[in-house]
Amino acid sequence: MWRNLLIQAIYQVIVLLVLNFQGESLLSHLEHDYANKAREVKNKVKKTVIFNSFVLCQIFNEFNARKPDEKNIFEGFTGNYLFMGIVSITVLLQVIMVEFLGNFASTVHLSWRLWLVSISIGFISWPLAFISKFIPVPPTPFSKYFKRIFPRRRSSPRSEENHEEGAHGGGAHEEETREDSHQ
Repeated sequence: MWRNLLIQAIYQVIVLLVLNFQGESLLSHLEHDYANKAREVKNKVKKTVIFNSFVLCQIFNEFNARKPDEKNIFEGFTGNYLFMGIVSITVLLQVIMVEFLGNFASTVHLSWRLWLVSISIGFISWPLAFISKFIPVPPTPFSKYFKRIFPRRRSSPRSEENHEEGAHGGGAHEEETREDSHQ
């Protein structure tokens, strides 16, 4: 499971950073009328594509998360009505938010080309997850390596002194009691 999490996180961060910093120039190549739009509208379109792509990445990744160690993530999909319902409702709400709730969600209407770009970005998570399943998993869990690198501190030196005193019967009071009993 850690393989998929790591690869998906790296992929999504890269995609979202590229869209955020190079989005306007990339979108101007896809949309012919994009170059003629006002700067504020361009920024809203870019932010909507980023939001839409991120949500669609999560939706596509839900399939990967269903069966993290199996290569066929679609096996038994049609029999899981709860999962199908959740994915369907999520997609429906995303379309409604982007296309119809612009003022509420701070989004703008996207063209079919930009929807295809967002869907393609989300779709890439499937082959990435499939490829990640071929990365071998070491027999020793990573947590063991972290325990070796960062050992836990047992306790402070002061509490160790108190612990030693208690273990040896420590304390002057106990020594006095022993001396009194021998007399």
